[in-house]
Amino acid sequence: MSPAEQEPAPPARGGRQAARKQVLLRLDPQVYEALARWAGDELRSANAQIEFLLRRALTEAGRLPGGAGPLPRRGRPPRRPADPDPG
Repeated sequence: MSPAEQEPAPPARGGRQAARKQVLLRLDPQVYEALARWAGDELRSANAQIEFLLRRALTEAGRLPGGAGPLPRRGRPPRRPADPDPG
């Protein structure tokens, strides 16, 4: 595998999230439509639904790598509390 094909290593604790691997996926149009409807029912994008299903299948098969990061949180990031006025 060439260096260009290797995924970047996950960042150290407290670092930024590692870059996500981009892949092209060709699906039967009816399969995609069913997937998109299912994703909409669960308030996910089609991409997030695919990742969710792949991770679930890998976990059930005992093949999810231990170093795999968690699924990214959905929705808006949580609000940070305002810094108290030091004065």
